[in-house]
Amino acid sequence: MQSALMRFFKRALWISVILFGVIWVGATLWAYWPYPAEQPAATLAEDEDRFISVDGLTLRYREWGRKQADSPSLLLIHGFGNSLQSFRELAPRLAVSHHVVAVDMVGYGLSDKPVDYDYHNGPQANMLIRTARQLGLDQVVYIGHSLGGAVALQAAVLDDKASGLVLMNPGIISTGVPKIVQVTLPPLPRMSAKLFASREFRGRFLKNSYVNPAIVTDDVIDDVMLAARSEGYMRGTTSLMGQYREGEEIALAAKVRVPVLIPWGAQDRNKPLHEATALQALLPGSTLVRFANAGHYVHEEAPEEVAKAIVEWINQQILSNAQLK
Repeated sequence: MQSALMRFFKRALWISVILFGVIWVGATLWAYWPYPAEQPAATLAEDEDRFISVDGLTLRYREWGRKQADSPSLLLIHGFGNSLQSFRELAPRLAVSHHVVAVDMVGYGLSDKPVDYDYHNGPQANMLIRTARQLGLDQVVYIGHSLGGAVALQAAVLDDKASGLVLMNPGIISTGVPKIVQVTLPPLPRMSAKLFASREFRGRFLKNSYVNPAIVTDDVIDDVMLAARSEGYMRGTTSLMGQYREGEEIALAAKVRVPVLIPWGAQDRNKPLHEATALQALLPGSTLVRFANAGHYVHEEAPEEVAKAIVEWINQQILSNAQLK
């Protein structure tokens, strides 16, 4: 009886191993199946897009308003899998009173997507600081959403010209990066890159993050999908997806020396409510403003209110402090 049972378990184990192998081979074939031809980023750009070369890499950016001697420029940093299009509503509202720049981070949007690049938050922050210097931004308020919030915190610590930090539902207490991306065993990074190149997947993925999914129009998805059509996407994004690790920003928070504003979408499905207060406690003196009817994309679901909160905070916390010095 015991011998028969052992034979059964051995057979079951072999069947499981074979099935796993078949699934793994099938997943690998799907992940590496020929991908549609990619296009140079410049051919996908809109009239308002600008490109800048920094350390041999080309980054896309957009600019609103004019630089002012007595007021900081606002540098907007998008989240994971997104691009500067995420600020299509917020940036023009901020530009009524401030100079605003939004940049596609390396590996995203229409910026370059190199294979041999360190895509972690620190190097991304350093690249944005160098971009800011090259654009002539002398005083900078770093404004980041989701993953961009974690990068913004690093930039505010590393940049001695930083004058403020705005964190919109940032990936600091928890990253908010999808679980599949957190597993970096091949071919999963390539599978993740291919999933993010699927219009249907991206549409569903985005809409799940909004209180009002109607905001995610066909035009919005078209803009988001430009990255997947651009030259270098599949190889570069596979490299990016294979570099996941938990962030370092919790440890870095004690080094933040600039005023901090936290606009928080209270209906964020990816982040528990207590994360906002935990973040505020991590950054003593920071200002937390909750937006009851917004989710993870607080700046898209409440752009007027978020812009107003940012401008008022800059006037109270940054400009007033500068006048006292």
